[in-house]
Amino acid sequence: MPELAEVEYYRKVWDGGLRRTITRVALHGEKRLFRGADVARLAEQMPGAKLLGSEARAKQMLFRFSLDLWLGVHLGMTGKLRVEPPDFVPSRHDHLVLFQKRHALVFSDPRMFGRVLFHEGRAAPAWWTALPLAVTAPEFTPDLVQAFLARRARLAVKAALLVQSAFPGVGNWMADEILWRAKIAPAALCGTLTKARAATLWREAREVCAVSLATVAVDFSDPPDDWFYHQRWTATGRCPRDGGPLRTATIGGRTTRWCPRCQR
Repeated sequence: MPELAEVEYYRKVWDGGLRRTITRVALHGEKRLFRGADVARLAEQMPGAKLLGSEARAKQMLFRFSLDLWLGVHLGMTGKLRVEPPDFVPSRHDHLVLFQKRHALVFSDPRMFGRVLFHEGRAAPAWWTALPLAVTAPEFTPDLVQAFLARRARLAVKAALLVQSAFPGVGNWMADEILWRAKIAPAALCGTLTKARAATLWREAREVCAVSLATVAVDFSDPPDDWFYHQRWTATGRCPRDGGPLRTATIGGRTTRWCPRCQR
């Protein structure tokens, strides 16, 4: 599933359509991606509107249009945004296409775990403003993390990092990266972490998110060469820090890899 940086990358894909007018809309309004959205109003109101801007937060994107229109996109597991020529003909997996004079802005999702939301109004929609604080925000403090860990004392810290209300945008590989950098075992219970280790977790979470946004989000390249990421995906991976073999287990319902020697 796309994580924080991948979502930011795909958000920028539609930048080619900025300040350009939507001429028509094609969508598969009966699909579950549009559950809860007024697809009739979306198709009726969007033509004539200009794409004014966008932002990403956690695993979601918000696109702002003129005429007080807003479009929310969640990529789910297989969703992608792309830009096609204006004469583009949608396929069965292209569930939303915003046509412009020079471009076609496409949202495709083969497995349809994504989501499209539509809002009309001068202010940003509540489903956007209610999203949790970004890990990279100044207000995301060590005390905030420690308080969350205390409330989830019996939860494995790997599972805790995947709670989107606390660590929005952090997914499976990012959680493993954070824990490797923090030298914390993924199965450790949140309640066993000292204040110092909770502060380390906070610091590494912010670092991993910030560097991912500065690398992966720019051109979909891999993270820096010395990251755990590059060994995590290999069958015979070795710890980049001490060269020891990695272990694999399912924690919090997700495949997890770690170094048993340096993550205690």
